[in-house]
Amino acid sequence: MTEQQIRGSMSNCSRGDAKSMTLPRELDLLDWAGLDFLGWRDPRAPLRGYLVMWRDGRAVGVQLRAAESKMSRRVSAMCSLCRTSQPGNNVSLFAARRAGQSGRDGNTVGTYICADLACCRNARMVKPTASVHPAPGLTVEQRVDGLLARADSFVAEVLGSAPVHG
Repeated sequence: MTEQQIRGSMSNCSRGDAKSMTLPRELDLLDWAGLDFLGWRDPRAPLRGYLVMWRDGRAVGVQLRAAESKMSRRVSAMCSLCRTSQPGNNVSLFAARRAGQSGRDGNTVGTYICADLACCRNARMVKPTASVHPAPGLTVEQRVDGLLARADSFVAEVLGSAPVHG
């Protein structure tokens, strides 16, 4: 994806917000084959994040806002997208303003997502680490398929449309 495609894909924020967002560093060096969607946190606005994925052959992006409070590292939490169990401080509640009039009226959709938005990496993990455990009993392909379906469902809910994956 190009910078122009990413900025133009943003569906639930103003053009000004899309224009001023900080894109991931070294965008042209990303391993696109290993990304089922592009997710990142804005280093200039630490509570802001973005998720961009392909839907029906076009890039669709949503702006997210992380909760200010964090879970304790001592509790276990699970990302709703990649279904990876990990320490609570590695998972954050993210809210996305709904697209269109509903979002302008203040309506949001929220879910728990990996705090660093690196769900693609976690779903593709071959061996669990000491603290990160992908869904047991599933192949990498099954985890990736599930990730895509759940991310698409979340984005569809933000957009007020039907999911296209899964």
